[in-house]
Amino acid sequence: MGDSLKGKVVLITGASSGFGEDAARLFAKEGCKVVLAARRLEKLQELAADIQNEGGEALAIPVDLNERAEIDVMVQTALDLYEQIDILFNNAGFGGVNWFEKLKPERHIETMIRVNLIGSMLVTHAVLPHMLARRAGHIINMCSIAGLISPPLITTYSASKHGVRAFTDALRREVAPFGIKVSGIYPGPAATEFGSQLEKTRTRETVNRIINVHLSSAYVARRVVDVAKRPRRTLVIPWWFRVITTFDTLFPVVVDWILYIFSKQNHQLD
Repeated sequence: MGDSLKGKVVLITGASSGFGEDAARLFAKEGCKVVLAARRLEKLQELAADIQNEGGEALAIPVDLNERAEIDVMVQTALDLYEQIDILFNNAGFGGVNWFEKLKPERHIETMIRVNLIGSMLVTHAVLPHMLARRAGHIINMCSIAGLISPPLITTYSASKHGVRAFTDALRREVAPFGIKVSGIYPGPAATEFGSQLEKTRTRETVNRIINVHLSSAYVARRVVDVAKRPRRTLVIPWWFRVITTFDTLFPVVVDWILYIFSKQNHQLD
């Protein structure tokens, strides 16, 4: 796909805030035509207006990833206007931090899996035939470091992101012979609206003190655009989180013991 993104059509889900919003602004600055998708139409329209005022091109489309019909309309609207989708950035998702028995089943189990995993799969399913017909395209899935390791307190979120990881890897191997690139992005904790809306608990504050790493949304978005310019299989951010994931793979019993101590000491805090 080369380093130049000028003229490319980019569809971004979860574009109303965080990584999606920042990536949309950066893609527009690269000369891309940006299709902004999320539930909050007002936020999307404000973002589209900002991009257009700066000389870019953007289209706002409201979509609920729980609704397959809305996904189909979103993709078809983009195709009707631009005739193609060059880059799909599956970014929409949300999380929850708490002990599993305290999660709300409808929101933190059913809806989270539908949005984080099934939503990404359905959007891809709607876009992929058009990429295959052109023998070109790039699908970028926003995963998480939680898709590489499985810590306590984010059980459902981690399960959803492990699913996204498996989907990303399997799809890459399926469509690579036909000119389609598939990339997975695995950021660690980041300072975004996503994080600010998580439920405040004493245990979460303990985790924040232990893992005092918070990437900026703008930095992650820049790396996403870098991957769009120069496609690669995976990107772990920051790079040294690969050390943690490798340790978890090589010494799972040690990690189990460490987290056993953590869970035993903190489970009754909240």
